[in-house]
Amino acid sequence: MPRLEEFAVNRRWPAQNPDIIQLYSLPTPNGVKIPIALEEMGLPYEAHLINFATNDQKSPEFLEINPNGRIPAIIDPHGPGGKPIAIFESGAILLYLAEKSGKLLPADPVGRLEAIQWVFFQVGGVGPMFGQFGHFYKFAADKVANNPYPMERYRDETKRLLGVLELQLADRPWLAGETYSIADVATFPWVRALGVAYGAADVIGLADFPKVADWVSRAAGRPASLVGLNVPPRP
Repeated sequence: MPRLEEFAVNRRWPAQNPDIIQLYSLPTPNGVKIPIALEEMGLPYEAHLINFATNDQKSPEFLEINPNGRIPAIIDPHGPGGKPIAIFESGAILLYLAEKSGKLLPADPVGRLEAIQWVFFQVGGVGPMFGQFGHFYKFAADKVANNPYPMERYRDETKRLLGVLELQLADRPWLAGETYSIADVATFPWVRALGVAYGAADVIGLADFPKVADWVSRAAGRPASLVGLNVPPRP
């Protein structure tokens, strides 16, 4: 692997402290997961804004560390074997950071798998479905004004997934049990976005999922979340 200074992304977004984790992101539901986790784990990091307005995520420099052209991504200058490593995909980053820090992931094998499967639940279900609902409800409503099917499809699937979360949280404070984990970090920003980003709390009927609402409130109110939800600051 190249040294940190040899990554093209570092030339466009220079590291002020090249000895700590470099985060490339934007405060979206996907983007905030990583600063929240870093704050929870106490890992020092430096955040760089990837501005969608100027298509930073499609720049050659960013594509070098994430060929999929999506946020977030990180470079850890002290990766496996002490060598720098670039990692993309929020679920993969969360798992890497949890294993690196020994935090937010249960040590026992059963608890570990419980947390990981809920991370995959978010990556494969909550994120894509909630994102598509938000797109058609808020950002592309004019394009489906004469065809309600797309919005209704993703609205109904979003409500179904909320029902899964409600059932999981019926007898436990956090998704993987008694302990806050990367499963919660991965998922609560997306549920929060239904109201905060999409203005769709009433349309989705969030009030019908009280366990979910309480869980989001607890997760969003944690000191690390209060910081991470705004990292890096929007322009």
